[in-house]
Amino acid sequence: MVQISSLSNLKELYEVDDYLWIQKTIKLLKEKKFNELDTENLIEELEDLGRERKNKVESLLRQIIIHLLLLEYWSQESQYNASHWKAEITEFRFQINGILTKNLQNFLVSRFELIYQNSLKYTKRKTELDTFPQKCPYSLEQLLDEDWFPKKS
Repeated sequence: MVQISSLSNLKELYEVDDYLWIQKTIKLLKEKKFNELDTENLIEELEDLGRERKNKVESLLRQIIIHLLLLEYWSQESQYNASHWKAEITEFRFQINGILTKNLQNFLVSRFELIYQNSLKYTKRKTELDTFPQKCPYSLEQLLDEDWFPKKS
């Protein structure tokens, strides 16, 4: 009976203070008190965490592509913005490489074309240019390499 009451309290806690709920859930997991877990909300949180991580790496990769396209193809603004774009690319690479797992890298590979198309659409709107490649001119390895930048022709 105490377990049901405890589970009920845990579910109520989730609605009021999700951080405290996480702390209590971790404690229950460490103590192997699996029957006291609020599994419904735990599953929801784990699914959300997975989506959040995928969204983050996709967003970071999109930003890297956008800034590389600006750097390589927007010559009109290059003189004033090239250093800024390179710094942004470097920061986005630090962030993505800090969280990238093999699973998330496979996710990026599976969505690579869509990520590029979304980056391309944004960059075209920002620059009002239509001179960008329709297919991504960069490999995933180049995009993630903290020292790689395209050579200007």
